[in-house]
Amino acid sequence: MNKNLVLTLAFGVAAFLGTTSCSSSNSTEAEVKTQQEIKLGGSSSTHVAIKLLGDAYETQNQDIKFTFLPQGQSGGSIAGVKNGLRDIAGASRKLKPKEDDGSVIYKQLATDGLLVATHPSVKGVNNLTTKQLKAIYSGAVTNWQKLGGPNAEIVVLDRPEDESAKKLLRKYYLGKELKTAPEAAIMRYEPELINAVQNTPYSIGAFSLASSILNKLPVNRLSLDGIEPTPANIKSGKYKMVRTIGIVWNKEPSEATQKYLDFAFSEKGAEILNNSGFVPSTQK
Repeated sequence: MNKNLVLTLAFGVAAFLGTTSCSSSNSTEAEVKTQQEIKLGGSSSTHVAIKLLGDAYETQNQDIKFTFLPQGQSGGSIAGVKNGLRDIAGASRKLKPKEDDGSVIYKQLATDGLLVATHPSVKGVNNLTTKQLKAIYSGAVTNWQKLGGPNAEIVVLDRPEDESAKKLLRKYYLGKELKTAPEAAIMRYEPELINAVQNTPYSIGAFSLASSILNKLPVNRLSLDGIEPTPANIKSGKYKMVRTIGIVWNKEPSEATQKYLDFAFSEKGAEILNNSGFVPSTQK
């Protein structure tokens, strides 16, 4: 074969492969560029629901990438939306008057029971009365044996006073004036408490019922004053200790954010929440 012809063919093949490679690279870059990011964050009590819906939506929409920011408190999360640091924030309460300046929107997404649970080592205790719960958290009763359980010291895992879990405990069972036992271990974030209850023998703590159901946690869910913590009892109003899970977003969201919000408040979103132990909101 003519030497010049061989060189021409070689260069032609190289050029073709280079073009193909470049085209493929450009295509990949285009896909990356078209993928839209939505930044989600919120209070620790709302994180599970927000992430649950985010994961479900991301699976169905490959052009969306969710970034789940560190958990905090509702106030900081709401401020994050106002400052453009978050597209969506989970909040366990409505907007305060000073926060409601018209720049953001709040809407209730669901409710979640606040569960009081013990480590599996606490056998023989399935129900606690208000009086017994007060005795445990105040340190008046320090041994499970006095409550029908094993002869072991009670390990109280508690939350800070400014967290929704502790506020609800006080509202429905402990009262405002009860002093918490100095030996109680204070957990700043709910995931820390959930982990501690599972791994600390003879411990007790309060956390998300939905988290317990969704993750099939090996803990003892306690009835309180004879009322079992179940989604059905929350819906009927029998179980009173529930938290509100709301979503906050900018009044003028991006198109991608709006589509996610439409999904979160759709029948499909409600079905996902319901199947995971939450009680979807009926608000329109």
